[in-house]
Amino acid sequence: MKIHIMGASCAGSTTLGKALAEKLRCPYYDTDDYFWMPADIPYTLRRDPAERTAALKHDVHKQTDCVVGGSLISWGDDWKRMFDLVVFLYLPASIRLARLKSRELERYGEAIYTDPVRMKLYEDFIAWASEYDNRAFAGRNIQVHEDWFGAVACPVLQIRGDQTVAERLDLVLAAINNLP
Repeated sequence: MKIHIMGASCAGSTTLGKALAEKLRCPYYDTDDYFWMPADIPYTLRRDPAERTAALKHDVHKQTDCVVGGSLISWGDDWKRMFDLVVFLYLPASIRLARLKSRELERYGEAIYTDPVRMKLYEDFIAWASEYDNRAFAGRNIQVHEDWFGAVACPVLQIRGDQTVAERLDLVLAAINNLP
């Protein structure tokens, strides 16, 4: 079984994906690990799209079971037929952005407020993430995600609201048990 978990930044796809992969005893692949190249300042050097797609496809195809977390909306149509279940996580912006700000501070410390380069990256990231609920935003937004998961060839479980990881895990496991 191959499962894809997606949502806005800090909606919980990585946390749920890792918990689900552990429960199912299968690998977890995060799209960020393929999208971004290692760099002195993390998440600043994008990998070539063909290279990242090929690397993730290689890893997914060698597994019978796996969980992929993150957004695949610009990675090609093959992904729409790759999974047995897609899980879409949605959190209200106030919760998501509070989590995002806390995560960035935990990751990078006070540098996001004191180092001009880090501060600019942080501010740009928060501004980008703040636009997720704006359906007219010319970047990744809820409409783009809904269009993408509306076109997949498998069932989609939508989990909207702020549940615990355990509650979300129970919902996903129940959906798996109800698959044809």
